[in-house]
Amino acid sequence: MGAVKDIPARAVPKRALDYAEPILPGMIPDESELTAGVTIVPGRSYGFFTDTTLCIGCKACEVACKEWNALPADDVGLKGTSYDNTGRLSANSWRHVAFVEKIGGDLDAGEGRGTERNTTTMPPFQSNWLMMSDVCKHCHNAPCLEACPTGSLFRTEFDTVVVQQDICNGCGYCVPACPFGVVDLNVADGKAHKCTLCYDRLKGGLEPACAKSCPTDSIQFGELPDLVERARERVDSLHERGATDAYLYGAPGSPGATGDLGHLNAFFLLTDRPETYGLPSAPTRASNRVAPALGTGLATMAGLTMVAVALFAANRRS
Repeated sequence: MGAVKDIPARAVPKRALDYAEPILPGMIPDESELTAGVTIVPGRSYGFFTDTTLCIGCKACEVACKEWNALPADDVGLKGTSYDNTGRLSANSWRHVAFVEKIGGDLDAGEGRGTERNTTTMPPFQSNWLMMSDVCKHCHNAPCLEACPTGSLFRTEFDTVVVQQDICNGCGYCVPACPFGVVDLNVADGKAHKCTLCYDRLKGGLEPACAKSCPTDSIQFGELPDLVERARERVDSLHERGATDAYLYGAPGSPGATGDLGHLNAFFLLTDRPETYGLPSAPTRASNRVAPALGTGLATMAGLTMVAVALFAANRRS
């Protein structure tokens, strides 16, 4: 809980004084100005900055997401691999808080990464939990959008990627195209589903439900340039305090934001390798592998044709 004290204080917007009563007559215009300090304007890029060092694993974001989007519960129960009862992102879980318990960490000075230790040799009360609220990355160059043959996946006026279920034909091409394993087909309707970054709330001037419900400000919503600047300041602050393993994943010029994807509109501050959190270190677009795969296939067919011709000629001579 000590990390919560490190949350930077934000000035209370002046408009908040206009809505001091506990019961309001209606929806607050541009409420995101009060809750996130940002005015939502079509034509600008919005996203999430998730600071995993502030995540306490409360799963308030998961609950808020399911409540707002009327998503049913998945197969709730212990998985046998983690205390996390969700397991992964799915068609019904658009937010997933991963619980990663590292028994073999490097808690003592001088020990290298990967040093194996059991619970009896670790300092008391230092189980070394890593927690991260995962979500659709709303990639700048979205592979799922490229793979969709019907146009059901589209980029919104807020630079986010959304699936239109009334157009989706359930082909599933978007599922393997996503390098993060985000998109999933719902067995109930056969359509693709994923996080919309609360597209309906953005159109109403509301902060996304998950970010609004986060009690530690681990999930921060805003305009992308402002979020990137805020995230880099946070990394510098952690480095000054001795947490030199903190870095950004998915921001421009950082791991996870390769030349293939450009950058991620939902990016993260991590303190361990991406794979530890279930993220690929160098995600790629499936479309980049089409030409090499086609070339390999044509070369194989050409080789088989030459072998067949040689065998045919040999049989004729004999």
